[in-house]
Amino acid sequence: MTTAVLPAGYTARSPVPADCQAIFALVSAYNTAVIGSADCTLADITNGIVDPGFEPRTDGWLVFDRDVPVGYGTAFGKGHRDVTEIEVLSRDAMVAGWLFDRSLRRAAEMGREAGHAEVTVDSYVYRADASLRALLSEHEFSTGTTFNRMRIDHTEPVAAPDVPAGYVVRRGMDDDQARRIAHDVIIDCFRGQFGFVVRPHEEWLEAREAYANSSWSQFTLLELDGKAVAFRDCSDRDVEIENCGHIDGLGVVESARGRGLATYLLRDAFALDAAAGRAGTILHVDTNNPTPALHLYQSVGMRPTLVIEGWRRTMPATP
Repeated sequence: MTTAVLPAGYTARSPVPADCQAIFALVSAYNTAVIGSADCTLADITNGIVDPGFEPRTDGWLVFDRDVPVGYGTAFGKGHRDVTEIEVLSRDAMVAGWLFDRSLRRAAEMGREAGHAEVTVDSYVYRADASLRALLSEHEFSTGTTFNRMRIDHTEPVAAPDVPAGYVVRRGMDDDQARRIAHDVIIDCFRGQFGFVVRPHEEWLEAREAYANSSWSQFTLLELDGKAVAFRDCSDRDVEIENCGHIDGLGVVESARGRGLATYLLRDAFALDAAAGRAGTILHVDTNNPTPALHLYQSVGMRPTLVIEGWRRTMPATP
């Protein structure tokens, strides 16, 4: 791996919570240049820095030209640190190259420290971001999947759907047992999908508690004969920018698929968002999902508004 260098006079240091506003401004400007909107909130930035799985001192880099932030990068180790998600953001090619170098080295280091011979590195990029896609390709990444951002607008009241016969709706995870069940269902639904790595339960709980836009009151389970078989997790992530509800996750366990449970959970979310005065509902779907999720979302009136690619590289964890 070649060693990239920063332009003369540039400096870098680890981010701290006090940097969140500056990082937010940097990310917003970058995204606006690429896709025409900020697609980011201050809470998004804060959530990333306070996440218990992220150690800013070793896993983040904020680059300055004099006192002006010009680049930001992170390496987020997942699970047993055999998978790392990296983010690199700078409009300066030399800075972006330096951040890629640092993030890949940190990914290898985390894997090595955990005893792995190799690590998988994932990165997510807007399809419209030609420069970042080229940089990923230069670093031997290849596309692993594509995500569509889906949206439906609520211009009038939405009728609440009937609960599927025989099922019980459970809203809000108010105790430790309910939250354990919620986590287990998420794992059952998403295991094996691109980018999903099981988090230790306590770390998952701590992360949810730290996220500014999440609340247990927006977590919904469907139960059959006392067993949870489907879930929907919503947040206020898109309220600030677009006055929309956001579905962070939706899944049905394999044994209960094909019964209309996902359709019910979607229509239920639409009705709740419309009643709350939201302009619409937004979610992201992996187009390579083992279930026909994209077709499902289109069938209930959602439309794609943005394409994000998931890129991946597996590399040795050796120095």
